[in-house]
Amino acid sequence: MNKAGKILSLHPSNAIAGGEVLLKCEDFQISDEVDCRVFFDSSEAHIVGASATRVLAVVPKKLTSPYAEIYLENGEDISNRISLTVGEKLVGEMHMVANPAVDPSDNSVVLTRSGSRGQELPVTLFRLETDGYLDELPIEFMNPTGVAFSAAGQLFVTNRAEGKVCRISRDGSVIPFGNNLGVATGIAFDKHSFLYVGDRGGRIWRGKNIDDFEIFTTLEPSVAAYHLAFGADGNLYVSAPQLSGFDNIWRIDKYGEVEVFYRGLGRPQGLAFDTSGNLYVAACLHGKRGIVRITPDREAEMFVAGTNIIGLCFTRRGEMIVATSDTVYRLNVGIYGILLD
Repeated sequence: MNKAGKILSLHPSNAIAGGEVLLKCEDFQISDEVDCRVFFDSSEAHIVGASATRVLAVVPKKLTSPYAEIYLENGEDISNRISLTVGEKLVGEMHMVANPAVDPSDNSVVLTRSGSRGQELPVTLFRLETDGYLDELPIEFMNPTGVAFSAAGQLFVTNRAEGKVCRISRDGSVIPFGNNLGVATGIAFDKHSFLYVGDRGGRIWRGKNIDDFEIFTTLEPSVAAYHLAFGADGNLYVSAPQLSGFDNIWRIDKYGEVEVFYRGLGRPQGLAFDTSGNLYVAACLHGKRGIVRITPDREAEMFVAGTNIIGLCFTRRGEMIVATSDTVYRLNVGIYGILLD
């Protein structure tokens, strides 16, 4: 009899370093006299808890392949193997406060080193090319927070310290687009090219130029930041993390009417939709941390295991870009984000 047992399933099947994954198994014999271990490829993983039918393990930081084979070991016995999609580390030493953004013209990703509020850093905006090269953008911009591209391919960035949003031209010019927007954090465009800005003080602003921003609707203030995303249904979805551990995802129609789309997430942050209408949220679900997938029928499950995740976006190649507070990863999940025409 194989004392390492048999692995039946893995959940979730995607993770970044430090995430917790659950192995459901059978006949994994746990004993103080026998060295029972879990391996991801050749890297031994820390076991959080184990029984004959369940093993909870932490994804090692040493993994370099986009996929890892997980197996159990009991003495000299080894179980079958199961595959995990692993986030490839792209860059560290960032400071993301909201979602990264993909440039529709070339599939590069715009990242931020935001710094603490009011802190001036020498470089705050970066462009991660598809070949992995990290380019420092020669733009003086303090506390970049929310980043988004318009349908015309123009980059917009919020500054939470000064309560403004600016357009960044291709030549590096910073052009004011909206002022006096409170603590301006997450941003998103609708299909009519209106820009929405989340003020963590409790307001969502809407406008098309610097002179016509108005309060679109109001919500409860956030302890961190507002995060915004439009669904294919034309509604605006908002997360505003609190301290309750049982927070809402809000859905707001074109008239500014607010309803609860989903309730029960811990500290929800960045949002993104795929082409099937699923919503992905950086949050905690049932005490587990990572990226939660919520179906149009409001069924929720953990999709990516990971800690300290702030935001995410999808590339035009079916990759998910996952940003923690200081590190950016890429996962080959074969999922595409929606494009609002």
